[in-house]
Amino acid sequence: MSQEEITNTHEEAVVTEAHVEVDSHGAATSDESLAASLGLNGQLFAFQLLNFAVVAAILWFLILKPLSKVLEERKKVINESLDKAKQVDTNLQMSEQKYQEKLDIAKVEANKIIEKASEQADQLAGDMKQKAKGEIELLIEQAKKNINIEKDEVMAGVKKETANLIVAAVEKIMNEKLDDTKDKALIEDTLKKLEV
Repeated sequence: MSQEEITNTHEEAVVTEAHVEVDSHGAATSDESLAASLGLNGQLFAFQLLNFAVVAAILWFLILKPLSKVLEERKKVINESLDKAKQVDTNLQMSEQKYQEKLDIAKVEANKIIEKASEQADQLAGDMKQKAKGEIELLIEQAKKNINIEKDEVMAGVKKETANLIVAAVEKIMNEKLDDTKDKALIEDTLKKLEV
């Protein structure tokens, strides 16, 4: 109840008391007979009304007004908390957006690194193939040289063995030993015939 309502109630009680006093001094009215038939006492009703107004004023000033003030403060705190929650939610969304952007940038950079590594691997593989090819060609060339050297050595050995066999065969046929110059001329002549 507001202060105005209490004042209005109090004024009505005073008016009612005045009305009852006028009626008690004057002739009996129909209102009094009606109130008397219901068992209402006007003076007691006025005091009860005044008592109610006092209790209502005490309740208003001591309980309801501080309670409404506390409720307003709570409402203010709740609204501030909701605003802070909205701000935190906004900050969280911004953080998630920034995180996603950085993640996208990191993915792009990772793809670039992977592409670069792939290109370097391809280039390295090509270089290694060229190097291996060069080494293989070098080994083949060296093997050919070694084969030619061995071939020459084998041919020299074969020629020597062939010459010895020819000398041995000729000695048997002739049953005589030739001298060194004749041996050499006979061997060279036989080898020339074998080469053709």
